[in-house]
Amino acid sequence: MKTNILVVDDDKSIRNLIRVYLENEGYGIEEASNGAEALIKIGEKLFDLVILDVMMPVLDGISACIKIRENYNMPVIFLSAKDEEIHKIQGLTVGADDYVTKPFGSMELIARVKAQLRRYKKFNSKPEDKSSITIDDLVIDFDAHEVTVRGNKVKLTPKEFDILECLAKNKGIVFSVQKLYETIWNEQFAVSDTSIVVHITNLRQKLELDPKNPKYIKTIWGVGYKI
Repeated sequence: MKTNILVVDDDKSIRNLIRVYLENEGYGIEEASNGAEALIKIGEKLFDLVILDVMMPVLDGISACIKIRENYNMPVIFLSAKDEEIHKIQGLTVGADDYVTKPFGSMELIARVKAQLRRYKKFNSKPEDKSSITIDDLVIDFDAHEVTVRGNKVKLTPKEFDILECLAKNKGIVFSVQKLYETIWNEQFAVSDTSIVVHITNLRQKLELDPKNPKYIKTIWGVGYKI
């Protein structure tokens, strides 16, 4: 699967330059012109890394990074013309993984991107290798493909299990309907498709004591779902 990178900068020429550099390395690139636009895109699609300019209109990079870190742990590389030590410290303090100062060379940027992706994939492969996850009285056994809740086995369809597995392995991360669909089905989402909503409803009927007040699969209104 192609590695997806979001490039966020209010300077279109900078975005175009980075796109050329990274597409030549085989990465999938999407762009945003400010932090607010970036947050919308991140809520709609899975990204493996974000390159984030510090100084932008509407929502600056520092504020955007704080918001990103509330729900996501992909690497964030700050990009800025400011090379003073205080700005680097501020960027790293709010959750950035690296800091590149403008002007930058193609080799430097590519090397930093690859280093962050290697580190991210290395440290995020371990939780997904777990044979089971326990969340309160919900137990998901990935090897046996079994789910028990309050000590009782629950029969799930393959897609219901896949959705539950995806949310459980990314506990605390909000998935939009589009992002959840594209992760599970591995194909482009159609706005009219209600498959995810139907499966979530069925999962709640099977897992929750009170499906209207779910304990496990939470709805984040206007955003998506999370465990």
